[in-house]
Amino acid sequence: MGKGFLFEARQKRMTLNDKHFHVDLVLYNRLLRCYVLIELKIGEIKHQDPGQMQMYVNYYDRKIITKDENPTVGVILCKKKEDALVEITLPKDNKRNLFPLRYTP
Repeated sequence: MGKGFLFEARQKRMTLNDKHFHVDLVLYNRLLRCYVLIELKIGEIKHQDPGQMQMYVNYYDRKIITKDENPTVGVILCKKKEDALVEITLPKDNKRNLFPLRYTP
């Protein structure tokens, strides 16, 4: 992953109104002073995947991080990524720290 990454959890559970959600990987980058959430998708990215990741990022930004930490970064790794779908699903300026990336072995 690079310098400064620390592993925190796998399948980290978040509970909202008695419903449980699980983010695949939670890392912390001590150099950037932010959490990095990673979702692994076996196939092609779907329109709901960025929304799911945005919920995870919002949860961390609102419930977990402290005032001196930077906003959470969300990464979606998928086998296939259609740029048109990602472009129309994400906000135009994408200032939400959300990054859908195609996995290349």
